[in-house]
Amino acid sequence: MAETAGGPQPEDCPGSTSAQAGRAAACQGCPNQGLCAAGAAPDPAELSELRSRLQAVKHTVLVLSGKGGVGKSTFSTLLAHGLAADEAKQVALLDIDICGPSIPKMMGLEGEQVHQSGSGWSPVYVEENLGVMSVGFLLSSPDDAVIWRGPKKNGLIKQFLRDVDWGEVDYLIVDTPPGTSDEHLSVVQYLSATHVDGAVIITTPQEVALQDVRKEINFCHKVKLPIIGVVENMSGFICPKCKKESQIFPPTTGGAEKMCQNLNVSLLGKVPLDPRIGECCDKGQSFLSEAPESPATSSYRDIIQRIQEYCDQHHLPEEKII
Repeated sequence: MAETAGGPQPEDCPGSTSAQAGRAAACQGCPNQGLCAAGAAPDPAELSELRSRLQAVKHTVLVLSGKGGVGKSTFSTLLAHGLAADEAKQVALLDIDICGPSIPKMMGLEGEQVHQSGSGWSPVYVEENLGVMSVGFLLSSPDDAVIWRGPKKNGLIKQFLRDVDWGEVDYLIVDTPPGTSDEHLSVVQYLSATHVDGAVIITTPQEVALQDVRKEINFCHKVKLPIIGVVENMSGFICPKCKKESQIFPPTTGGAEKMCQNLNVSLLGKVPLDPRIGECCDKGQSFLSEAPESPATSSYRDIIQRIQEYCDQHHLPEEKII
């Protein structure tokens, strides 16, 4: 496991996906021992079910960050909208932020409910080629608190992957909560039954965000999750009137660019602040469509293209063969 507030990982950490996770001698005294042991070695029968359900998913991309409030869900929604702009592509967006599901509101789906058929739960569709699944659709009110311990969260994530009738999907985007905890371990372990293209890691320029993002990168290395690259959100602000650029969140230690150089990770791009991004999220609209002239839209589109190119280059369909 990655380093946590409870202390550093053991020197000989077997990794959270190992059958010895939480049980090896090196795990004794680790603050994450119980968490790793609880999620170690998914049942082979479960993996077979998941493999069968997800076999028609071509590309899977996880959106991660060790820090909250850096724009993961915003990026996930725009990535989904951007990919779905190609009507020939089928896109699915899965929200596994169990305690803070904001995807329904951002996608303009607040108040929608999940329907069940003989083939499983049906995603809620924004467009014919863009489906969404979130715990937010299961709540009686968007203000309801989800007060669950790890095992119940893990069970719902497994249910989303196993019981949702995703159908033929070109891109499955998984929006995650901040951190390196239950939800992240669960989704990585359950998706080990399939091919995962990798993770897009979101940050902002300031060091207080970067220090947690480094932990997320370390987590990806530990669980052998490929890193597609890093996106720096809120990277400067260009005044729409005077066109002068200001650094709202100064990159005091070099920002994401310096971090990526030090850790040998790709920087996918930097997205400047635009107040309309937040407005579109609140209204459930696509910022890419509402503000096509914005410098932020140009940055998002470049980043989405780079993700598509990465997926095309790294997709190995034979990995799904048992």
